[in-house]
Parts: sequence; C-alpha cells; structure tokens
Amino acid sequence: MYSVLNEDRVIVKHEHAHNLYNKRYYGNLTDSGLELSFIEALYLLEKNKIEIYDDNEGIISIEHMTDIIRKKHIFSHYLVYKDLRTRGYIIKTGFKYGSDFRIYERGHAPGDGHSNYLVKILSEEQEIKVRDFSSYVRVAHGVRKNLLLAVVDDEYDITYYDIEWTRP
Repeated sequence: MYSVLNEDRVIVKHEHAHNLYNKRYYGNLTDSGLELSFIEALYLLEKNKIEIYDDNEGIISIEHMTDIIRKKHIFSHYLVYKDLRTRGYIIKTGFKYGSDFRIYERGHAPGDGHSNYLVKILSEEQEIKVRDFSSYVRVAHGVRKNLLLAVVDDEYDITYYDIEWTRP
C-alpha cells in the first residue's frame, strides 16, 4: 500500500485507506487519506501491510522508521502498542484522558462501544509521584475505565499492572 511520510505522520492514499481503517481501525480517516501515527506506521511496515515513501529519501526502511521513533523518544510506546496489537486489541490515542492509549477488547471497535482500559506507559527507572498516580487512577475511574500501567524495562520487557479504584 502506497503511503507518504510527513513531518509528524504517515498518510496512506485513499485506495488503500478504507481497508486498513474499516477492518482493523488503524489511524484516522481524513480527506487526504488515512493518517497514521509513526507508531502505527512502523507496526504496519513490519507486518508488510504498507510501504512508506519520502520525497527526499525514497522508500523508508523499517530501520529508518525505528530511528525516527527512537529520536522522538516514543520507542517504549511502540513496544507497548505492538504487544497489545499482537494480542488482538484495538488501540487508539488516550490523550483526551491524560493517558497514552485507550484499548478496546477483542471483538469491540471504536464507535460500537467504549474502551475498557486507559494505558499509561512508564519506564522501569521512571519515578512517579503519588499525586500523579492518583490522578491517573481518578481520571480512569471517572470515565468508567480501568487503568493499565505498562512498565517497560531496560531489556524492553513489558509488565502490565491492572489498576482499579476501590473504596475502603
């Protein structure tokens, strides 16, 4: 599938956009085509579902796209995205909720219902203030979702913690 690298996203041209969007809910459908985040684009590139072109560089390799993601300091986000997609979840951004992603259970799609989880990604060495952690949990509870804390270690292993709000 023909797609073009922009400054902050990858655009899949119209003839192929609907298939990726309607079947697996990748990206956002716009007038210019299907807009993919760099994370989604790398995942689809690795799966041989798209080819990415750049006017200056020609065909973009998996290594080049990985370098772009590393320079933007979102490689851990990519690892979590890839892991959750491989497990069959539909993943959308969670910025509106102050988290990294929101995920839909297998068999559920955006528009058919609500996501069950908000995902917050942390590195193993990253310190988190209790006030911030409490805020993540409170927001998730307020929108009737559980918080999934994804902790990525130095070896790129991911540990998930399912956080729920409880009353004493």
